[in-house]
Amino acid sequence: QVQLVERGGGLVQAGDSLRLSCAASGGSLTSYGLGWFRQAPGKEREFVATISWNGALTSYPPSVKGRFTISRDNAKSTVYLQMNSLKPEDTAVYHCAAAATGWGRSAKYNYWGQGTQVTVSS
Repeated sequence: QVQLVERGGGLVQAGDSLRLSCAASGGSLTSYGLGWFRQAPGKEREFVATISWNGALTSYPPSVKGRFTISRDNAKSTVYLQMNSLKPEDTAVYHCAAAATGWGRSAKYNYWGQGTQVTVSS
């Protein structure tokens, strides 16, 4: 059973940067598509970023494109989310997820982390 643990959240000011990480235990993420999602209080879960199994393909929604970068290190079974130019509307709990087949915002994600809180003050 793969378990995902996110780290790196915190309280920052608008314009600051944060780097989230998500490490897997109990199995390797080498063949998995990986994604980051976020959920703010009272809002639906929102897709943030996704990366293919070999890191060659990535995708972002317009709300974060150009500010966020997803990357992965298969040797460490870890996926990262570099977040720059943070805005108050980026405040949410950020979750990583792993899809056994495929990748992308609509992939079936089999494993989810518990999440890490990101709070951006204005």
